[in-house]
Amino acid sequence: MDVDFQVIVDALPDLWKGAQLTIKITLLGLIGGVILGALVGVIRAYAPSWSDNEFRSKHPVGGVLLPLVSWIAKAYVLLIRGTPMVVQVMFIYFAFPLIFQVRVDGMTAAIATLMINSGAYIAEIVRGSLLSVSKGLYEAGLAMGLPFYKIITKIIGPIAFRRMIPALGNQCIISLKDTSIFIVIGVAELTRQGQEIMATNYRAIEIWGAVAFFYLVMTGIIALGLKLIEKKMRIL
Repeated sequence: MDVDFQVIVDALPDLWKGAQLTIKITLLGLIGGVILGALVGVIRAYAPSWSDNEFRSKHPVGGVLLPLVSWIAKAYVLLIRGTPMVVQVMFIYFAFPLIFQVRVDGMTAAIATLMINSGAYIAEIVRGSLLSVSKGLYEAGLAMGLPFYKIITKIIGPIAFRRMIPALGNQCIISLKDTSIFIVIGVAELTRQGQEIMATNYRAIEIWGAVAFFYLVMTGIIALGLKLIEKKMRIL
């Protein structure tokens, strides 16, 4: 078995372009996913359910609206976590334009899919971290007359965030590797670039070895950054 390193050197510019696109999709998808996940996670943790008759009796309007929002959040998490990501991206790329008569390009479909998919998992990370914080802190905030958003952002949020750092870092790594799925819709990310290069030179060992190395470096940087954040914040 001969390994020609010149093949790898020649492929580096194209692989680097693919890696840059992978990073771009991951960053944009995760930014949207974190925002969506944080919102859904707070709703899942604190929004009342239909069975909360006491809340519904005290708040006639909110007693209907908030349980409905909570139900939608639960349905979203269940749907996304219960279906493969490849099905989700195929639906957004092929079915969505047919339903709404709006063209969706591959890049937009990839970012939207990653945002929606990661958002569901981040929502559960946020929900679990928020619920792990003592209820006494929440009740103390209410007793002080603080509005809900201040209780979350000033009291519970900072503690919960420290606890969710490992899980969030893990989700970042998973999301980065999941970008390889977008090969099915022709997005020229790292895996797609590797496939196209190999189709011209048939050097599977060199090309896929180089692709694996790129992924290893990117995930390693995320893992290293996570370690530094954990040390700085001292998880409780």
